Amino acid sequence: MAANILLVEDEPGIQELLKFNLAQAGHSVTVTGDAENALKFLKSSLPDVILLDWMLPGMSGIDLCKRLRADERYQPIPIIMLTARGEERDKVLGLDTGADDYITKPFSPRELVSRIKAVLRRRAPQMTDEPVEINGLRLDPTSHRVVGKGQPLDLGPTEFRLLHFFMTHTERVYSRAQLLDQVWGDDVFVEERTVDVHIRRLRLALEPSGHSELIQTVRGSGYRFSADVG
Repeated sequence: MAANILLVEDEPGIQELLKFNLAQAGHSVTVTGDAENALKFLKSSLPDVILLDWMLPGMSGIDLCKRLRADERYQPIPIIMLTARGEERDKVLGLDTGADDYITKPFSPRELVSRIKAVLRRRAPQMTDEPVEINGLRLDPTSHRVVGKGQPLDLGPTEFRLLHFFMTHTERVYSRAQLLDQVWGDDVFVEERTVDVHIRRLRLALEPSGHSELIQTVRGSGYRFSADVG
């Protein structure tokens, strides 16, 4: 379960230690030393996880967390606060601000890797390797297979990613722009109407097992994956 991680940490020694250990675990890490540069990075690229130090020069980690949680574009990104402040009230403040988890320094790299895996499972389930099944439609990320009512279905790589995202984010309407961010990636330039083409392909691939109706068009808004087709 490799992830693209943004590490916002101003201490060079901790930067290098975490970058090395996270890379060893298969993750790709971008490091910034303050909130200002983190915001510049986030304008052009969306990471899978943000590791955010509480004490930063300039804007604090807490204030950056508040700012990110107030912006709809960044709300889906899991945030883990890193801090030497271990008192309960500080932990509560960090979590109330919108952080998904809180880890107190010093901590082991192994513990951090475990925490990253846990927040991805909760906040970004499409990043995990766990199979998902809805109404007889089963998708297995590890084997890259999709089966509908016992029948193997043939999906292209983009349709597979699109279906995986839909199946792990059911009953919510996503605009074309949001689907582009989540499925294609923020650093890839694709026309929004391209989403419609892949939705059509995905529906065609799901037709043999009768699951195409799970993908619903919401006029003027986007698309929704719903198990309620009645």
